[in-house]
Amino acid sequence: MRRERGPWPHDLQVLALTWLAGLPGGVASLALVWTGDFSSKVRWTLTTLVVGIFLGVGLLVRERVMRPLHAVANLLAALREGDYSTRGRGARAGDALGEVLLEVNALGDTLREQRLGALEAGALLEQVMEEIDVTVLAFDVAGTLRLVNRAGERLLGQSRSQLMGKGAGSVGLADLLEGPAPRRLSRTFAEEGGPYELRRGAFRQGGLPHHLVVIADLRLALREQEREAWRRLVRVLSHEINNSLAPIQSIAEALRDTLVMEPRPSDWEDDAKSGLGIVARRSEALARFMSAYARLARLPPPVLRGVEVDGWVRRVAALEHRRPVAVRTGPSLVVRGDSDQLEQLLINLVRNAVDAVLAEPRGGDVWVSWAVLSPGAVEVWVEDEGPGLADTGNLFVPFFTTKPQGSGIGLALSQQIAEAHGGTLRLENRPEGRGCRARLRLPLEGRVLSAPHPVQG
Repeated sequence: MRRERGPWPHDLQVLALTWLAGLPGGVASLALVWTGDFSSKVRWTLTTLVVGIFLGVGLLVRERVMRPLHAVANLLAALREGDYSTRGRGARAGDALGEVLLEVNALGDTLREQRLGALEAGALLEQVMEEIDVTVLAFDVAGTLRLVNRAGERLLGQSRSQLMGKGAGSVGLADLLEGPAPRRLSRTFAEEGGPYELRRGAFRQGGLPHHLVVIADLRLALREQEREAWRRLVRVLSHEINNSLAPIQSIAEALRDTLVMEPRPSDWEDDAKSGLGIVARRSEALARFMSAYARLARLPPPVLRGVEVDGWVRRVAALEHRRPVAVRTGPSLVVRGDSDQLEQLLINLVRNAVDAVLAEPRGGDVWVSWAVLSPGAVEVWVEDEGPGLADTGNLFVPFFTTKPQGSGIGLALSQQIAEAHGGTLRLENRPEGRGCRARLRLPLEGRVLSAPHPVQG
C-alpha cells in the first residue's frame, strides 16, 4: 500500500520558492558566462559566485522568515506553561511582524491579570471556607471526598489528611449523598451539636460532575430565636398581667382601708360593690387574655385536603352580616389545606376589613378576589375602602391591637395558619386608592379547573 506524503515543512517551502524565484536569473547568468568569450578561470570564478549567491540568498530568506516564527512559538509555549513574564522584542505598530508581537505581549498581560484575579479569588474563597462555621464537603462522581473545610474537620472529628481521598461510605457519610435536600438531619456526628440542616448542589471540575454538600448547625440560630420568643412572651405577659393586677391591687387596698375604718362611710357598701365589680371585670379580662394566648400557642397541625377556593371564599363571605362582602370570582382552583383553619384565617381577614369600613365615616366596600400570580401558587386578596394602615410594624405581633375591644391575636393567628400551610400573609395599603389589602398566598394542589364565573356581590 502506497503511503501518502504530507506537505513539505514551511521552511523548505520558503527555501524552494526563493530558489525558484532566483532560478531564471541564475540560469541566464550562467548561460552568458559559458557562451561568452571568457577564459576558463573567469568562467569558473563567475559560476561559483552566481551559484553561491543563489544558494546563500535562499538560505538567508529562510532564516529571516523562520526565526520570528520560532520566537512567536516560544512566546506562546511560555504562555501555555504559565510563564507570563516573557516578552517579544521588536513589537511595534506599522509592521506586520511587530503587530503580531504586540498582540502576543498583550495576550500575556491579559492572561497574567486573569491568573492573578483567579488566584486572589481562590485565596479569598479558601479563606472564607476556612472561617465560616458551616461544614462544606465536596465529593466526586465516585463518592470520593475531594474537599473539606475546617468546620468539616471539627464536625467529623478527623483531620483533613485522614479524610481526603476516602469514599463517603468509609467515613460514614453515604447518607449525605442520598435522599431529598434541603432537609433536617437526625443523625449525630463526632462534634456534639445539632439539629443540622443538609443542603446539596452540583458543580463540575475538570469536566467531571461533583457533589457539594453543606451542613449547617441550627443550634445557635434556634436558641437565639427561642430566647427572642421568650423575651417577647415575657414582655406581653408582663404588660397584660400588670394592666389587670394594678387596678385590682389598688381597689383591694382601698376596700381594706374602708373596712378597717371606724365608723365606716355611709356609702361604703356601694363603693365595695363597685370595687368588687371592677375586680371581677379585670379578672375576667385577664382570663380571656390567657385563653386567647393558649389558643394561639396550641394551634394544631393542619389536616391537609383539597379545598376549592371558590367555595371556601363564598362560605366565609356569607358569614359576614354587618356589611355585604363582594366576591370577585377568579379561576376555579384547588389548594391543599385544612378547611377549618383556612376558614378561620379568612374570617379574621374579612372581619378586619369590615371593621375598617365601619370605622370610616365615608363608608366603603369590601371584596375578596383571587388569581394565579406565579406557577403553583394562588393569591387571595381581601380589600377594603377603609382608612388604611398607619403603622405596619406591629401588625403581626401577638396581642397588639388598635381596636378598643380587640384581642390582638387575629392577624398573628392568621399568619401562623398561612405559614403552617406553606404560604405567606401580607398587609399593605391599596395603591389604587384608600383602604387596605390583605394578600394571602397559598400553594396550589392542582391545575385550573374551569373558566371564571361572573362577578357577584
